[in-house]
Amino acid sequence: MFCNKMLKLKELYRTASILALITIFYNIVEGVVSVWFGAADETISLFGFGLDSFVEVISGIGIWHMVRRLGLGELADRDPFERRALRITGSAFYLLAVGLVATALISFFQGHRPETTRWGIIVGVISIVTMQALVYYKVKVGTALNSPAILADAACTRTCLRLSVVLLAASSGYALTGIGSLDAVGSLFIAALSIREGREALQKANGLGCSCSGKCGTT
Repeated sequence: MFCNKMLKLKELYRTASILALITIFYNIVEGVVSVWFGAADETISLFGFGLDSFVEVISGIGIWHMVRRLGLGELADRDPFERRALRITGSAFYLLAVGLVATALISFFQGHRPETTRWGIIVGVISIVTMQALVYYKVKVGTALNSPAILADAACTRTCLRLSVVLLAASSGYALTGIGSLDAVGSLFIAALSIREGREALQKANGLGCSCSGKCGTT
């Protein structure tokens, strides 16, 4: 009975590790595609979304490292590698937010209009489907393991889902109305979510919680 329980736990942690790896590699591909087409089509919301994906990769590596440690029976407290990754992530999110706000304001004043937001719509739809699936399975595994850390990771992925919804809304809005400022508005919303993610990453690095709005106290 004990052996079966240990095998089940091992399998669950292996699944959590695979989900973390999928998140990392998906964000790399999403970042490359979004930055490339965002720059080509002069779509600042898509470009900013792509940069956000690259920052998520840094956070994802730290999460994958943590899940591997937990699977080996180590303490849930973050090790120096994870704290460093979180600090880099938090700082990068703040820098990204500043850049997006500045770019959006310039776009407003110049009356900039993207060439097309077709790729923003495509990326947004694919990302919503992918992130929703990742949230579902991370919550399932985190609940089975009763792991606040994995459930917090699921909450962070849910924030990525919100970013995808913002991208889709801004891109679809421009495609339907031709109002160029909608692209800048979308980028401002992405900046606001980036600030939130940055603050929570730095809080986690300082041991003040393990949440992306899924708070679980000090660690």
